[in-house]
Amino acid sequence: MIINRFVKIILISEMLVKFVSYETKHKISDMKSYIEENKTRFYEELFSLLRIPSVSASKEHKEDMLRCARRLAELLKQAGADRAEVMPTSGNPVVFGEKIISPTARTVLVYGHYDVQPAEPLDKWNTDPFEPVIHDGAIWGRGANDDKGQLFMHIKAFEFMLRTGELRHNVKFIFEGEEEISSPSLPSWMEQNKELLKADICLVSDTTFISEKVPSINCGMRGLSYLEVKVTGPNKDLHSGHYGGAVANPINTLCDMISSLIDKDGRVTVKGFYDDVEELSEEDRSQLARAPFDIDEYKAFLDIDEVKGEKGYTTLERTGIRPCLDVCGIWGGYTGEGAKTVLPSEAHAKISMRLVPNQLSSKITKLFVEHFKSIAPPYVKVEVKPCEGGDGFLIPITSDAYKAASRAMGEVYGIEPVPSRGGGSIAVLAEMQKILGIDPLLMGFGLERDTIHSPNESYLLSQLFNGMESIALFYKYYSE
Repeated sequence: MIINRFVKIILISEMLVKFVSYETKHKISDMKSYIEENKTRFYEELFSLLRIPSVSASKEHKEDMLRCARRLAELLKQAGADRAEVMPTSGNPVVFGEKIISPTARTVLVYGHYDVQPAEPLDKWNTDPFEPVIHDGAIWGRGANDDKGQLFMHIKAFEFMLRTGELRHNVKFIFEGEEEISSPSLPSWMEQNKELLKADICLVSDTTFISEKVPSINCGMRGLSYLEVKVTGPNKDLHSGHYGGAVANPINTLCDMISSLIDKDGRVTVKGFYDDVEELSEEDRSQLARAPFDIDEYKAFLDIDEVKGEKGYTTLERTGIRPCLDVCGIWGGYTGEGAKTVLPSEAHAKISMRLVPNQLSSKITKLFVEHFKSIAPPYVKVEVKPCEGGDGFLIPITSDAYKAASRAMGEVYGIEPVPSRGGGSIAVLAEMQKILGIDPLLMGFGLERDTIHSPNESYLLSQLFNGMESIALFYKYYSE
């Protein structure tokens, strides 16, 4: 044990010497060299995070959440943060770190999350989800992309800028442990720590490129309203022979009600649903259309023969600038092996509505509850329970931060990134806009091939390292 500690002290000392010598010899243009020289260390540090099963959805992993937060604080300290600590919330802890260069300099707040989705179904993984491996040019494991791999890029870009003496603005970090469960504790924690979190921009890497061929920057994301509905018919399950044809079947009724929620043109029929939806100008639509998109590749990737959605809009527009309604789960009656001739008492469904900026989640939820109850026939009872929600947001592509990000990514990838709209939701970022008064800049480097939230999540090494370079250059250009 004593020998191991002594060896560690020697290694840390050698590392510090290497950092000092690096600072005197290298500048920002040498980020590639820095990555190459420190690649092994980077893998070890990232893998130490990926091995921790920080699954926020499970109470069994409460200690793992704390363990992961503490490890992140260690990495921030080692990277050069003046302050890095684990701070309690009403739920999982927040990791806060900062480096103050000057009280008059601009401040970038970096947001990320260290919690991950459950790994189940485990039998679908080709490797242990919490024992990361490298093969086929990628890191494989839960959280490799979402979001441990992506937040790790920020720590390393920050480290590099400090070692080279090129950091010209302040950097703050906020890493939370509840994003995968809709960040219930973070808004109130931010309210209590407004002064601590003061910044000019919030930099986020938790999104994907629109294409592997061309980089993109998300300038907006959709909001969410998620509900569970329950339709009840008779007070108990009934014999389908004795009662079938005489008593309404709740599953049949629920299916009828759901099918009426979208019309033949793919539009949601909830009254008032589109009242606050902004129609984009032709100029804005043409800007978004710059993104490369091959409909045949899209269909082949999903193994479908045709796409379907709101009439009058392209596939990319349907997933970015337009709202939608989908059933995410439906169940009722007997679903076991073999036959059971039963007319069920209840039927259930989970319904998700993705919303565009200006559509308030709370308003849409209220409209849906009223509408769904109004279309219920008299032979069933209906209950609607709101589950999750959050507003979307939009940022201007004329901002200094967007321009700096575009210039940085263009330099690394050799092509100007296109602005895009994210189809998913990071609800807490809209809350951050309201509470802290700063815009989020979504500079994400994931790809669809990474299959986040699914078995065999991965993250290309090329994207990991290109992300580090791009973020370092963003810091440089933003300070200018």
